[in-house]
Amino acid sequence: METTKPNDTSETGPSRREVLVQGSRVAAGIGVAFLLGDVGDFSNKLYGMDRSTMSLLGSLTPVRTALLVIDMQRDFLVPEGYAAQAGLDITPLAATIRPIGTLLAVARKAGLLIVHTREGHLPDLSDCPPYKLERSRKANAEIGSKGPLGRLLVRGEVGHDFVDALRPVAGEIVIDKPGYSAFAQTTLQQVLTKRGIQTLILTGVTTEVCVSSTLRTAVDLGYRCITVSDACASGDPALHKASLAMIGVEGGIFGEVATAAEVIRRFAQ
Repeated sequence: METTKPNDTSETGPSRREVLVQGSRVAAGIGVAFLLGDVGDFSNKLYGMDRSTMSLLGSLTPVRTALLVIDMQRDFLVPEGYAAQAGLDITPLAATIRPIGTLLAVARKAGLLIVHTREGHLPDLSDCPPYKLERSRKANAEIGSKGPLGRLLVRGEVGHDFVDALRPVAGEIVIDKPGYSAFAQTTLQQVLTKRGIQTLILTGVTTEVCVSSTLRTAVDLGYRCITVSDACASGDPALHKASLAMIGVEGGIFGEVATAAEVIRRFAQ
């Protein structure tokens, strides 16, 4: 696993004014990109991070790489589930099933470690924070309440399980998580450490919540991260674009963004 070293305070860094000026330029650039509908391209080019300089995808080693498939569950992807009842547009979420299925086939052939996560809670809701329960109640999709697919976001219920098209196969890891980050209160870190994983390829839903939460924790833990832009989604396209745009700032502060086609081409080499 890569670790980061503290900054060497003996070197002269940018002044506070320079940092503020650069930050203003970044914010302005993102604003223009939103107006032009080109946030993804802006995030890749920011600080010279274009396709000619991106390196994580090109330099990864399959045996040291894991594909994370985050929360591809009925509760988030079908009309009778939690997300739809909470008012989310699940159409873009369900659209990720096909590209993730293709990535899974490629990753299995390449020998990557594959990890599937599910968000949900114990039947007695003892692992559900009070505010999370309160918030779900306000959204008219109270966690633990009865729905067409069983109790919403409760482990063991039909809605909590994976969609059939993306069901794990023998040997793949399943991580049940009570929170948004796949690392919070789970054994994911131990699994990755045991396998010597250095690079994570992130897919799943939603981009701005569970994918982003997992990504940020992973980066803090020292992992190299590649987020697959068309294999993750949000109910709100603006949030999806913003989440991807933030990955590329400061030369790739949260790793890199790639398309499913680019990942597939990498493993076809």
